[in-house]
Amino acid sequence: MKKSIASVCLSGDLRQKFDAASRAGFTGVEIFENDLMLFDETPSVVRHMAEDYGLTIIALQPFRDFEAMPAEIMQKNFDRAEHKFDLMAELGTDTMLICSNVSQRCIDDFNRAADDFSELAERAASRNIMLGYEALAWGAYIADYEEAWRLVKHVDHKHLGIILDSFHIYARSGRLDTIRKIPGDRITLIQIADAPWLDMDPLQWSRHFRCFPGQGNFPLVDFMQAIINTGYEGYISHEIFNDEFRSAPSRQTAVDGMRSMLWLEEKLIETEPDIALPDGKEKIQPLPPATLEQVEFIEFAAEGAARRELLTLLTGLGFSITHKHLSKEVDLFRLGEVNIVVNEEPDSYAQHYYLLHGASVCAVAYLSKDAQGMAERADYYGYSTFETNVERGELNIPAVKGIGGELMYFIQRQDGDSHFFDVDFIPDADKHQANAAFPFDLQFDHVTSSVSEGEFLSVSLLYRTFLGLNIKQPQDIVDPYGIVVSRTAESKDCKIRLPFNMSRSWGTTTERFRHMHNGSGVQHIALRCNDILAFVKTVDPGIILSIPENYYDDLEARIDLDADLLASLKQYNLLYDSNDTGHFIHFYTHCVNGVFFEVVQRHKYSNYGEVNAQVRMASQARQRISGNNDE
Repeated sequence: MKKSIASVCLSGDLRQKFDAASRAGFTGVEIFENDLMLFDETPSVVRHMAEDYGLTIIALQPFRDFEAMPAEIMQKNFDRAEHKFDLMAELGTDTMLICSNVSQRCIDDFNRAADDFSELAERAASRNIMLGYEALAWGAYIADYEEAWRLVKHVDHKHLGIILDSFHIYARSGRLDTIRKIPGDRITLIQIADAPWLDMDPLQWSRHFRCFPGQGNFPLVDFMQAIINTGYEGYISHEIFNDEFRSAPSRQTAVDGMRSMLWLEEKLIETEPDIALPDGKEKIQPLPPATLEQVEFIEFAAEGAARRELLTLLTGLGFSITHKHLSKEVDLFRLGEVNIVVNEEPDSYAQHYYLLHGASVCAVAYLSKDAQGMAERADYYGYSTFETNVERGELNIPAVKGIGGELMYFIQRQDGDSHFFDVDFIPDADKHQANAAFPFDLQFDHVTSSVSEGEFLSVSLLYRTFLGLNIKQPQDIVDPYGIVVSRTAESKDCKIRLPFNMSRSWGTTTERFRHMHNGSGVQHIALRCNDILAFVKTVDPGIILSIPENYYDDLEARIDLDADLLASLKQYNLLYDSNDTGHFIHFYTHCVNGVFFEVVQRHKYSNYGEVNAQVRMASQARQRISGNNDE
């Protein structure tokens, strides 16, 4: 695809925006009128600056409130347009974007609007300028692309085409059938934006919640398939209004924008391998697919007193050291099928991570059918790989830097069913055999990270593009000290579940963790078992988070529970949730440097006990205030 980005997507001045767009790999840029107005160089300098960065200025935008105005205003509008045509000549661009009129003085007269555009198109033709008409979702009388196309088709001038913007289309009807009937040469430009589904005023939705494809929930692959079927061969351009993008470093934003374009290409090729992408001068080879199967192990960096505190938590849950690394100060703790690695190797990545973050998760390893393919995906999407120190005979595991610098390992089983610890570790035979008899089928259920507001959308893109996971709608969780916004990335079979949380409130558990941890990272590790009522009796009660008595009074009032079950829940600080399909029982542990475990049992239940999250947050806050642990 020919890839462009509108200057409004990025922070900084035009020089910084051009630099960011160029470094990210874009070849086109739309100039938002305000960016030009605030820049301290002439349009001709801007033109040469874009050329120096290898960028084509594909459009000047937006030209507002043009059509169907009272006669005394229309003359001024034509004068404004002529002035913009002069400006475009200096900029070296031949395309102007015109938004549908939102003025209260706009007249509801289709024929009058058509006459106005006929005259403007004639004026544009004399300058060899192309006009693109875009329906704003809050337009006064034309608010849907189908109406905009009816107007463009009626005018029938080769210098007037339609601009199709995915946000405005999905914010209105979301119908794509008419797009497939539009000839590609009548489309001036395609603008693409994603967003979460929200029930709110379209203007506010547009101005504050747009995001790059893959970061929201719009079905943009369907949109792009409809565009491709028209035969359109022009630019695909990001147009994103987003408060966070306006304040974030422009280079990182532009890189995410390019990743989103590459993801769209990948998804289109997956659905139609022989598809001809816009501008498709050469066929794009398909990427190795994301092939994640499960979380294989989680690695902690810890040493000294922090390590002892972590081991108290692990052994309290029932973990024991079953293996030691062949050549490094690394221990493997196992409980059922759950592997926890504790790394205190001197002068290692883990030690450097510990010095920065304290006792914390420094890596998450995923089992993959094609570990090298995952490394290729990382390179394609521009994620940093990491070379680990490997002794002869040890596994060389591909590693990629993820959230907060934490590593993501990709492990491929060797010789059929052998595990990573069969190669790199020496077993303690007795403990290894004892663990094999563990009766509760313990596995990883989900791994939750806490991230900053500025990272929230980037993490969505990381999980969706690189790891190939599905991303759920954001939801709000009430913390006693603010609101936590949560999303979840899941594999299709739900064997991998990766929630991630952010908060704008300094006092929430999410932000307290980030302050304690000195950055973003894994805060919460959930383990799934097949009989939690039996398993909890094997756990040291001193590590379990206390739940207030009032919770159980409320639970009894809300849900008709067996009296013995309710008594057990109360006795062992277990929480309960149910929905139309099943139920969920779980408990939480105390924290070590803000990190805590959860143990869950699912019975035909696919959620996360969200209703109980606020209870957990309140209990953790109460412990922090009382000084009962380090949270």
